[in-house]
Amino acid sequence: MIIGSVALTIRIIFWLGILNALTGALLLFSCRCVPTMSIFKGLMLRPWYKTFFKYHCYLWWVFWTSVIIHAALAMRVYGINF
Repeated sequence: MIIGSVALTIRIIFWLGILNALTGALLLFSCRCVPTMSIFKGLMLRPWYKTFFKYHCYLWWVFWTSVIIHAALAMRVYGINF
């Protein structure tokens, strides 16, 4: 195992899955297409959204790092040994 305990590795896989889902949702809502949709037109008028919107590129780094570690650990624990 990469990490000593299988139970600990499974917990890490679970929490990385949650992180993947959250950063995926944040990426969706910080997408440049969102302000052009009629439902979200007023968001760009909000100062908190403008601040959040600036971090879109950084969210990709968090997302892909989490996805890669999540996938590698899951493959290691659940069957594909490398």
